[in-house]
Amino acid sequence: MNFALETLQVLAMSIYYNLEALVKLFIPSRKKSVAGETILITGAGSGIGRLIALEFASMGVTLVLWDISQDGNKETVRLVKEKGAARVHSYICDCSNKAEVYSVADQVKREVGDVTILINNAGIVTGRKFMDAPDSLIEKSMEVNSNAHFWTYKAFLPAMVASNHGHLVSIASSAGLMGVNGLADYCASKFAAVGFAESVALELLATKKNGVKTTIVCPFFINTGMFDGAITKWPIIMPILEPDYVAKKIIRAIQTDQVYLYMPRILYLVLALKNILPTKIGLLLGDYLGAFNFMDAFKGHGKKD
Repeated sequence: MNFALETLQVLAMSIYYNLEALVKLFIPSRKKSVAGETILITGAGSGIGRLIALEFASMGVTLVLWDISQDGNKETVRLVKEKGAARVHSYICDCSNKAEVYSVADQVKREVGDVTILINNAGIVTGRKFMDAPDSLIEKSMEVNSNAHFWTYKAFLPAMVASNHGHLVSIASSAGLMGVNGLADYCASKFAAVGFAESVALELLATKKNGVKTTIVCPFFINTGMFDGAITKWPIIMPILEPDYVAKKIIRAIQTDQVYLYMPRILYLVLALKNILPTKIGLLLGDYLGAFNFMDAFKGHGKKD
């Protein structure tokens, strides 16, 4: 194919895809059924992980719940069974430990079968300035928030590829799209998670495995306690998100094969402006939105060395 012809084809398809996106703004995408799927959720013992499990509980799925906390996982099991989940399996797993991830993954494959929807949700935050954060906490942030995604994909993606069926979900963060004062290690780990998920998605497309879907979730602060004390200057523009709302949006994104989910929606505009405006204007807008002070009063679940 020559340059002119291929360029015309790209222009024509660009117009088509823009029209398609416009139509989807007014006509909701059809939701796919997840009945019969085996869904593994890391960090299922609390927060968004638990709420996602609760949303799936009545949909006829098999739930596989991973968490480092046995008590938290037990409580999630109890709650999802109350919501109607018939097939629930829970495992204690430290997702920062590669050997443990592989070992527990093998146990899941023996006892439950192949995972068809993988939701990498486990995450931690130190909430300290870079120079104040101990090396051990920086390493742990990277191990849990990004490296763990490598090991779970290695463990469960081959079966999805073999059957050309599955869904990979990365619960990242808006901090994986732009730097935030006071979140250097967290931003680094979430940037890594986003980049990794995007790259794997492209590998799947390049090898014609379009039956394996991907969703990257990038929310602003969520009111789960993880970012307790974090502030937003203008809540009407950048609100602290309510957990139930976030969980429902994630479920909908999975059911409609939405590739990117940013919350709140103003993040789509913020990211577009970040990439086209002069740096000084970007910094001016960042200051206006309070981005330099989000973490000034951060307490989280408690800072530990």
